Amino acid sequence: MVGRLFRTMMFRASLRRWAAAARDADTASLALLRQQRSRARRLRHHLDHLIFKADNRLALPMIGSSAFRKPVNADWSWRPELWRGPLPDRGIAAARNQSALGEEVTLFHDCDFSELTLRQVRNRRESDLAPYGLRMDVFRFDGSYLSLVIALPPGATDGLKRRHLIRLDTLVEMEKPLEIFARLNIKHGPNTEQIVRELPLHEEEVMVEFDLAYTKLNEKRIERAWLDLIFEGPEMNMVTIRDVTFSRRPRAEL
Repeated sequence: MVGRLFRTMMFRASLRRWAAAARDADTASLALLRQQRSRARRLRHHLDHLIFKADNRLALPMIGSSAFRKPVNADWSWRPELWRGPLPDRGIAAARNQSALGEEVTLFHDCDFSELTLRQVRNRRESDLAPYGLRMDVFRFDGSYLSLVIALPPGATDGLKRRHLIRLDTLVEMEKPLEIFARLNIKHGPNTEQIVRELPLHEEEVMVEFDLAYTKLNEKRIERAWLDLIFEGPEMNMVTIRDVTFSRRPRAEL
């Protein structure tokens, strides 16, 4: 208690001292003013750094958050790292084929000359649950395909059965309409099961489910899984994916 009171008194004294220096700046001697400017710049460097860090940590939603809506009987759920926390390298300009952003997201295209950029952006709206989003700018596009591949973690395939439903929820913004398809890939032995769904971008809740009951999945030989987000007609568009989440639930027994 005493220490807190002492720190408060020291802060108030320092604040009064700098306020007085600011008021007297028009009449202070040049030597004093030069000294005060040097100290103020050093102090501002630390204050700006503190404010930046504080804004980043205190802004909504909280960094590292894995909170999102999921089915009540889900036995696995996950938000990829790109939408969960800051990446060391947050952007790629003139992104080449197989450019990776983080450990889980990779861009694929066949453009001869890339005019694509990827950038991790901070979500700051109160309605956002994911701390970060992904922004993709596409200018001239001379390729035949463009997709983002999200590698699913081992938890997605641990105990995976044909009676499971895998759900994808996302929040997408775009400058102009385009079609986006989601393709779930599950490798089992030498084979890969693929299920394709078109994202219902015209609906308020953008969600698709992949029903494994209609596949020939060999449950004993599952190795890994990944999801392709395939963009049709992406030229001259800016697409922001505010959130991507996955969940898994067993279908009800008949």
